[in-house]
Amino acid sequence: MKYEWRKQAKELYLPKQQPRIVTVPAQRFISLHGVGNPNGPEFQQRVTTLYPLAYGIKSAYRKWAQTQSVEFDDYTVFPLEGVWSLTEKGQQLDHLDKNEFSYDIMIQIPEFVPVDLLQPTIDQVNAKKQLALGNQVEIKQYPEMLAAQILHVGAYDDEPTSFAKIDALVAATDHQRHSKIHREIYLSDARRVAPDKLKTVLRYQIK
Repeated sequence: MKYEWRKQAKELYLPKQQPRIVTVPAQRFISLHGVGNPNGPEFQQRVTTLYPLAYGIKSAYRKWAQTQSVEFDDYTVFPLEGVWSLTEKGQQLDHLDKNEFSYDIMIQIPEFVPVDLLQPTIDQVNAKKQLALGNQVEIKQYPEMLAAQILHVGAYDDEPTSFAKIDALVAATDHQRHSKIHREIYLSDARRVAPDKLKTVLRYQIK
Protein backbone atom coordinates (compact mmCIF):
# COMPACT_ATOMS: atom_id res chain seq x y z
CA MET A 1 0.00 0.00 0.00
CA LYS A 2 1.22 3.51 -0.81
CA TYR A 3 1.48 6.10 1.95
CA GLU A 4 0.01 9.39 0.76
CA TRP A 5 0.38 12.40 3.02
CA ARG A 6 -2.71 14.01 1.49
CA LYS A 7 -4.73 11.13 2.97
CA GLN A 8 -2.86 9.75 5.99
CA ALA A 9 -1.61 13.13 7.25
CA LYS A 10 -4.45 15.33 6.06
CA GLU A 11 -4.90 17.14 9.39
CA LEU A 12 -1.28 18.30 9.38
CA TYR A 13 -0.80 19.08 5.71
CA LEU A 14 -4.23 20.14 4.45
CA PRO A 15 -5.71 22.31 7.22
CA LYS A 16 -8.48 24.86 6.82
CA GLN A 17 -8.17 28.63 6.74
CA GLN A 18 -9.11 28.69 10.39
CA PRO A 19 -6.47 28.21 13.11
CA ARG A 20 -6.31 24.90 14.96
CA ILE A 21 -4.22 23.32 17.68
CA VAL A 22 -2.69 20.01 16.64
CA THR A 23 -0.26 17.43 17.93
CA VAL A 24 2.57 17.00 15.45
CA PRO A 25 4.20 13.56 15.79
CA ALA A 26 7.94 13.01 15.76
CA GLN A 27 9.21 13.69 12.24
CA ARG A 28 12.44 13.14 10.32
CA PHE A 29 13.78 15.29 7.50
CA ILE A 30 16.60 15.77 5.06
CA SER A 31 17.59 19.37 5.66
CA LEU A 32 19.85 22.20 4.53
CA HIS A 33 20.63 25.25 6.62
CA GLY A 34 20.80 28.70 5.10
CA VAL A 35 20.99 32.40 5.93
CA GLY A 36 19.71 35.23 3.79
CA ASN A 37 16.87 36.37 1.55
CA PRO A 38 14.79 33.40 0.31
CA ASN A 39 14.27 35.23 -2.99
CA GLY A 40 17.96 34.82 -3.78
CA PRO A 41 19.75 32.05 -5.71
CA GLU A 42 21.20 30.44 -2.57
CA PHE A 43 17.74 29.45 -1.37
CA GLN A 44 16.76 27.96 -4.73
CA GLN A 45 20.03 26.04 -4.83
CA ARG A 46 19.06 24.35 -1.58
CA VAL A 47 15.64 23.42 -2.92
CA THR A 48 17.11 21.90 -6.09
CA THR A 49 19.51 19.89 -3.95
CA LEU A 50 16.85 18.41 -1.68
CA TYR A 51 14.38 17.16 -4.28
CA PRO A 52 16.69 14.72 -6.12
CA LEU A 53 17.69 13.30 -2.74
CA ALA A 54 14.07 12.94 -1.61
CA TYR A 55 13.14 11.07 -4.78
CA GLY A 56 16.29 8.98 -4.55
CA ILE A 57 15.37 7.87 -1.04
CA LYS A 58 11.83 7.09 -2.17
CA SER A 59 13.18 4.94 -5.01
CA ALA A 60 15.61 3.13 -2.71
CA TYR A 61 12.82 2.43 -0.24
CA ARG A 62 10.52 1.02 -2.93
CA LYS A 63 13.27 -1.36 -3.99
CA TRP A 64 13.99 -2.39 -0.41
CA ALA A 65 10.28 -2.85 0.42
CA GLN A 66 9.85 -5.39 -2.39
CA THR A 67 11.80 -7.89 -0.29
CA GLN A 68 10.07 -7.07 3.01
CA SER A 69 6.71 -7.54 4.69
CA VAL A 70 5.72 -3.93 5.34
CA GLU A 71 2.51 -1.95 5.65
CA PHE A 72 3.64 0.67 3.12
CA ASP A 73 5.71 -0.36 0.11
CA ASP A 74 5.81 3.15 -1.40
CA TYR A 75 5.03 6.74 -0.48
CA THR A 76 4.38 10.15 -1.98
CA VAL A 77 7.25 12.58 -1.54
CA PHE A 78 6.32 15.18 1.06
CA PRO A 79 6.10 18.91 0.30
CA LEU A 80 8.94 21.30 0.99
CA GLU A 81 9.05 22.79 4.48
CA GLY A 82 10.99 25.59 6.09
CA VAL A 83 11.81 26.35 9.73
CA TRP A 84 12.33 30.11 9.98
CA SER A 85 14.09 32.34 12.45
CA LEU A 86 16.35 35.41 12.40
CA THR A 87 20.05 35.93 12.96
CA GLU A 88 21.13 37.71 16.13
CA LYS A 89 21.46 40.91 14.13
CA GLY A 90 18.00 40.42 12.62
CA GLN A 91 16.44 39.97 16.05
CA GLN A 92 17.83 43.32 17.18
CA LEU A 93 16.46 45.31 14.26
CA ASP A 94 13.22 47.31 14.55
CA HIS A 95 12.12 46.09 11.10
CA LEU A 96 12.20 42.85 9.14
CA ASP A 97 15.31 42.47 7.00
CA LYS A 98 14.96 39.39 4.82
CA ASN A 99 18.72 39.22 4.45
CA GLU A 100 18.84 38.29 8.14
CA PHE A 101 16.61 35.23 7.84
CA SER A 102 18.07 32.03 9.29
CA TYR A 103 16.35 28.92 8.06
CA ASP A 104 16.36 25.17 7.59
CA ILE A 105 14.74 24.09 4.32
CA MET A 106 13.73 20.43 4.34
CA ILE A 107 11.63 17.51 3.12
CA GLN A 108 10.15 14.92 5.44
CA ILE A 109 11.22 11.27 5.19
CA PRO A 110 8.62 8.87 6.63
CA GLU A 111 9.54 7.18 9.88
CA PHE A 112 8.97 3.75 8.32
CA VAL A 113 11.94 4.25 5.97
CA PRO A 114 14.90 2.45 7.63
CA VAL A 115 17.47 4.89 8.95
CA ASP A 116 20.36 2.85 7.56
CA LEU A 117 18.96 3.41 4.06
CA LEU A 118 19.28 7.18 4.24
CA GLN A 119 22.93 8.18 4.24
CA PRO A 120 24.07 5.57 1.68
CA THR A 121 21.32 6.75 -0.68
CA ILE A 122 22.21 10.40 -0.13
CA ASP A 123 25.84 9.58 -0.93
CA GLN A 124 24.89 7.63 -4.07
CA VAL A 125 22.58 10.33 -5.45
CA ASN A 126 25.11 13.03 -4.66
CA ALA A 127 27.89 11.12 -6.42
CA LYS A 128 25.72 10.53 -9.48
CA LYS A 129 24.25 14.02 -9.83
CA GLN A 130 27.10 16.03 -8.32
CA LEU A 131 24.69 18.14 -6.29
CA ALA A 132 26.14 21.51 -5.35
CA LEU A 133 25.22 21.24 -1.66
CA GLY A 134 24.80 17.47 -1.38
CA ASN A 135 27.59 17.11 1.16
CA GLN A 136 25.92 19.66 3.47
CA VAL A 137 22.61 17.79 3.80
CA GLU A 138 21.69 16.77 7.34
CA ILE A 139 19.23 14.18 8.61
CA LYS A 140 17.23 15.93 11.32
CA GLN A 141 14.83 14.43 13.83
CA TYR A 142 12.16 16.63 15.40
CA PRO A 143 10.32 15.42 18.53
CA GLU A 144 6.57 15.37 18.94
CA MET A 145 5.17 18.81 19.70
CA LEU A 146 1.96 20.69 20.37
CA ALA A 147 1.45 23.36 17.73
CA ALA A 148 -0.99 25.90 16.33
CA GLN A 149 -1.41 26.16 12.58
CA ILE A 150 -3.47 27.58 9.75
CA LEU A 151 -3.69 27.43 5.97
CA HIS A 152 -2.55 30.73 4.52
CA VAL A 153 -3.76 31.50 1.01
CA GLY A 154 -1.96 34.41 -0.58
CA ALA A 155 1.44 36.03 -0.90
CA TYR A 156 4.18 35.25 1.58
CA ASP A 157 4.39 38.94 2.53
CA ASP A 158 0.74 38.76 3.68
CA GLU A 159 1.39 35.98 6.19
CA PRO A 160 1.17 38.30 9.25
CA THR A 161 -2.62 38.39 8.82
CA SER A 162 -2.82 34.61 9.19
CA PHE A 163 -0.32 34.58 12.06
CA ALA A 164 -2.56 37.07 13.88
CA LYS A 165 -5.40 34.54 13.68
CA ILE A 166 -3.17 31.85 15.15
CA ASP A 167 -2.06 34.22 17.91
CA ALA A 168 -5.68 34.94 18.82
CA LEU A 169 -6.50 31.24 19.12
CA VAL A 170 -3.42 30.56 21.22
CA ALA A 171 -4.30 33.40 23.62
CA ALA A 172 -7.94 32.31 23.84
CA THR A 173 -6.95 28.75 24.79
CA ASP A 174 -4.45 29.83 27.48
CA HIS A 175 -1.45 28.57 25.57
CA GLN A 176 1.77 30.41 24.83
CA ARG A 177 4.03 30.50 21.83
CA HIS A 178 7.15 28.43 22.53
CA SER A 179 9.53 30.71 20.60
CA LYS A 180 9.64 33.10 17.64
CA ILE A 181 10.61 30.23 15.35
CA HIS A 182 7.89 29.14 12.95
CA ARG A 183 7.42 26.56 10.21
CA GLU A 184 6.05 26.95 6.70
CA ILE A 185 4.88 24.05 4.52
CA TYR A 186 4.70 24.92 0.84
CA LEU A 187 1.73 23.31 -0.89
CA SER A 188 2.19 25.43 -4.03
CA ASP A 189 5.08 25.98 -6.39
CA ALA A 190 5.78 29.72 -6.26
CA ARG A 191 7.32 29.54 -9.73
CA ARG A 192 4.03 28.41 -11.26
CA VAL A 193 1.27 29.80 -9.02
CA ALA A 194 0.17 33.43 -8.77
CA PRO A 195 1.09 35.03 -5.40
CA ASP A 196 -2.55 35.54 -4.37
CA LYS A 197 -3.26 31.82 -4.85
CA LEU A 198 -0.25 30.37 -3.02
CA LYS A 199 -1.15 27.85 -0.31
CA THR A 200 1.14 27.64 2.70
CA VAL A 201 0.64 25.92 6.05
CA LEU A 202 1.86 28.20 8.85
CA ARG A 203 2.70 26.55 12.16
CA TYR A 204 4.48 27.27 15.41
CA GLN A 205 5.06 25.31 18.60
CA ILE A 206 3.03 26.18 21.70
CA LYS A 207 3.10 25.23 25.35
